[in-house]
Amino acid sequence: MSKQCEICGKTPLKAAKRTFSNKQIVHRQTPNLQTIRVSANGVTKKMTVCTSCLKAGKVQKAV
Repeated sequence: MSKQCEICGKTPLKAAKRTFSNKQIVHRQTPNLQTIRVSANGVTKKMTVCTSCLKAGKVQKAV
């Protein structure tokens, strides 16, 4: 399972931390992904969706 939103395609980013001594530490920032049940075209299936898509209403949860 890849760390990618199935709606908008959001993927992990590379970011750099800088310490007091100005060393660079590269790390990954992963999106906040949630596995939810979605009703699409009358069929219920599980999808991995980021929370920004959930808040924007791009996906409707299955009841």
